[in-house]
Amino acid sequence: MSEDLACLDAIAQADLVRRRQASPLELTNAAISRIEKVNPQLNAVIIPIFEKALQQASHELPDGPFRGVPFLLKDLDALSAGDPYHAGTRFLRELRWFADHDTYLVAKLRAAGFLILGKTNTPELGLNVTTEPKSYGATCNPWNPEHSTGGSSGGSAAAVAAGMVPAAHASDGGGSIRIPASECGLVGLKPSRGRVSLGPDYGEFWHGLVISHAVTRSVRDTAAILDVVAGAMPGDPYTAPPAQRPFVAEVGADPGRLRIGVMQCVPGGGQLHPDCAAAAQHTARLLESLGHHVEQSYPAAFDETQECVAQFSTLLMSWVAATLDEIGDNTGKTVGPEGFEEITWAYATMGRAVTAAQYIQTVDWLHAFTRRMASWWASGFDVLLTPTLAAPPPRLGELVPPPGNPFAGGEKAFELIPFTAQFNITGQPAMSLPLYWNREGLPIGVQLISAYGREDVLIRLAAQLEQACPWRDRRPPVHA
Repeated sequence: MSEDLACLDAIAQADLVRRRQASPLELTNAAISRIEKVNPQLNAVIIPIFEKALQQASHELPDGPFRGVPFLLKDLDALSAGDPYHAGTRFLRELRWFADHDTYLVAKLRAAGFLILGKTNTPELGLNVTTEPKSYGATCNPWNPEHSTGGSSGGSAAAVAAGMVPAAHASDGGGSIRIPASECGLVGLKPSRGRVSLGPDYGEFWHGLVISHAVTRSVRDTAAILDVVAGAMPGDPYTAPPAQRPFVAEVGADPGRLRIGVMQCVPGGGQLHPDCAAAAQHTARLLESLGHHVEQSYPAAFDETQECVAQFSTLLMSWVAATLDEIGDNTGKTVGPEGFEEITWAYATMGRAVTAAQYIQTVDWLHAFTRRMASWWASGFDVLLTPTLAAPPPRLGELVPPPGNPFAGGEKAFELIPFTAQFNITGQPAMSLPLYWNREGLPIGVQLISAYGREDVLIRLAAQLEQACPWRDRRPPVHA
């Protein structure tokens, strides 16, 4: 039964429970068996919470749309009461730190009926685009264990791709949902800014760049989970425009004839791997065959690469400094370089040197950049198509800086992800879809971006592409 369930998405598993063809306890036991079978090869699940999940599965669960469906939380950006929370750091792991409350996101997932089986691996504080933290070691890609899963939601992506669970929590501050989705052959939607509350702990994080959602194997799961977690909570500083109807209702709805711009070059110049160019070309042809108007066009502001990286870095380093201070305050312990990776401490050191005036100038630049980008959609375009990444999944170790040189991997990391962080800045919804695999059998994602607040457009289009070019039957070599 476990093997059969490994091929079902979350909606299908919930339907089994609803029709009494499987119980929550059976689904939980089967998922635990799958995790125990393949996780030793991948190191995706780093903190099992099996006993607690089995106890919950044995009792009455909320009658939500995902009642009894197994789920995993990324060990970052989501607190679950009574469970370990380490954020990829040695500091919190050595303290054996536990969360004392649920974030609103986790409370909504529980109310929907999901059963949380454990926590997944993540780079320290989500600061790398490969999941290889010193605290827990590398997560391996189920399509080829010598390659990266991406980051920072790499553990969640590996677990879903390998069939351990049908869906898992992921978060995105510069591409951290879409990068792992691309490298592991999954659906990864970064929602609009303000769509999902970061409360009760934060009104915003990384000045609004960070948002949580999930990685899944189907578009319908992505839409249905967004329905579960979306919506403002009391005290949120802002919220995305409300959807006209449930997002899951957009799956299968006619997207109409869309005007779609295609970007097949690296912004500001740079090298685009032929596999990634081929993925974009393949998708552009597919979109044309579906009746959409496709043309070579993209926002001119996309080419402001150097300035964008500089301003993004100022923001990032400032928040890393604040985060380390917060960790010290919460734990009552002195925070020092020995508890963190060199790159984290280097970012924090540089962040502490940023003045208030410099920070405000960065925020003003990001706002102006957002207006320049948004004008392209306002001119009449519905969707932008880009490769998700500029290269296939790198080999493990390629993006890990050597001791004594913390910034050595930074340039390679930025070269890999020239298409993602811009939409954390603008707050627009952006989705990676698994529509292409290269000759080596590695997944190559493509990214779709719509105007702010228009996840409905992306979901309709993604569902149409999923039907035209299905990926559900593809299974990686490492699979439960």
